[in-house]
Amino acid sequence: MILKPSEFKRKVFFIIFDTLIIFFASFFAFALRFDFSIPDEFIPSMYITTFILVFLRVTLYSSFRVYDISWRHFGFKDMTGLVYATIFGTMVLLIISYLLRNFGYVIPRSIIPIEFFISLFLVLALRVSKRLYLERNKINLDAKNTIVIADLDRANTILRTIQNSQSDYYPVAIVNDKERGKKLNGIEVYSWDILRKSSLVCEVAIVDEKTDVVKIYDLLSELGVHSIRIASEYGEYGAELKDISVEDLLARHPKDLDKKAIESFIVGKKVLITGAGGSIGSEIARQCSSFGASKLILLDHSEFNLYQIAEELAESAPVLVMQSVVNRELLDETFKKHQPDIVIHAAAYKHVPLVEDNISEAILNNVVGTKNVIDCSIENGVEKFLLISTDKAVRPTNVMGTTKRICELYLQNVERKDTEVVAVRFGNVLGSSGSVIPKFKAQLAAGGPITVTHPDITRYFMLIPEACELVLQAASIGKGGEIFILDMGEPVKIVDLAKKMIDLSGRDDISIEFSGLRPGEKLYEELLISESDMTTEYESITVAGKSDYAIEKLNRDIEELVSTEKKLEKLKEIVPEFNHMTK
Repeated sequence: MILKPSEFKRKVFFIIFDTLIIFFASFFAFALRFDFSIPDEFIPSMYITTFILVFLRVTLYSSFRVYDISWRHFGFKDMTGLVYATIFGTMVLLIISYLLRNFGYVIPRSIIPIEFFISLFLVLALRVSKRLYLERNKINLDAKNTIVIADLDRANTILRTIQNSQSDYYPVAIVNDKERGKKLNGIEVYSWDILRKSSLVCEVAIVDEKTDVVKIYDLLSELGVHSIRIASEYGEYGAELKDISVEDLLARHPKDLDKKAIESFIVGKKVLITGAGGSIGSEIARQCSSFGASKLILLDHSEFNLYQIAEELAESAPVLVMQSVVNRELLDETFKKHQPDIVIHAAAYKHVPLVEDNISEAILNNVVGTKNVIDCSIENGVEKFLLISTDKAVRPTNVMGTTKRICELYLQNVERKDTEVVAVRFGNVLGSSGSVIPKFKAQLAAGGPITVTHPDITRYFMLIPEACELVLQAASIGKGGEIFILDMGEPVKIVDLAKKMIDLSGRDDISIEFSGLRPGEKLYEELLISESDMTTEYESITVAGKSDYAIEKLNRDIEELVSTEKKLEKLKEIVPEFNHMTK
């Protein structure tokens, strides 16, 4: 136990060795000054100087928190604090030396700079010694040749991370087209062209998060490098390294994201979010909290989901409402009690096959529930209502998309009074519950195979935080009746997604099987209905053309939809473009 490292033992160690260094530096400075033959009259001055310096330096090092610094992580910023403390101690000694002359103790002036430089050199050498030792002895036969892809500042931080963590990465090259030919910490900087022509064998790549990860992934695949790590969260002692994920490859970062517009829309407002425990609803709740909502009313019929998001946002003290949007009376009580300024409706049944098997419940939850929330918002004078819609509402082939399309029709044609009622339509979000990526991850973990419904099926994808920020941005510019469409980038072939996930897993024994399209599933999703769509001030957001539908007739049709046994026929009547696809 006595050899086990601890913070206290480290501090005692350095205090002892700093004291020994000061004793040595002081004695050596006097010896050097007098050609190693110190006169007897200067012996008392030498001891007084030494004890003063020990007291001053140890006190100042403690005040400057030099003894709190991790030995193995000692860096440039730590060095500056130590230098300042040493200089300050020497300046105090200089003042004391003049005062001591009145008492007959003479400290030769040349002693002070000699001692300063010797002490400074030795205390710095002591502190960098462990880091130098670790870096020199880190390389082992199992270390993997690693290339770092980043600008030089971040590459330096990544190298420090590798060295400090005693990892099995052995950096052999830095890749940066603009800085090629330079060296950083003895490591050559290459351009991509030179790297291709070189004879370097690389097993691992560490890539800065700010680079074009998708492009670099393809370049590394050409070089045969499949083990890729992403560097992020840069701090004083290094960066966080994580394995590249399929989300990193599919993520798209909108360049026109306007966080100031979102903040001005949310800050100081009372926001009610339905479906607040779901993938989209919970992220919107996080965003509204971070953008300064004065009050969060989180509504969800799932006890567990509501509990989870409430725990996460405990500091925001959200109001928790365990309720179904289908119950109009209770919903109206909630609105009257909390008087929200903004309502974001994310509650819906979204899983296509499950909805196909539970049509009546889907109609109640998606259509009647949405109608209830819109009506309550209008009747209670809510400033803005936002419906989370889907690309599956465009020329729908399934019940889920058709129910969402009816919600859009109601939203566009209802008498809005003073409430701005808008919708935002987008595609799949990465990692949401029930989405394809968690399913593929589970199949990989189980040893495969990965099942894809069809070799040509495609989908749009976006990260949940990015999608939710764009949703709030679109809502901030809505005036009422608009259906906003988010730019989801290029559609992705699901079979290509599966191949990338297999590649990233590092396994070559996983196969892909095609299971056939499920009921209501189509090969590709659409985001637009007609050519009447309009642009907005943001490239990532478009407005769909308005679809007229007499609201009195739509209300009657919805009532009939709920009561009739021929629900598919009624859905087709309300949404003529509904082309139901079944097996």
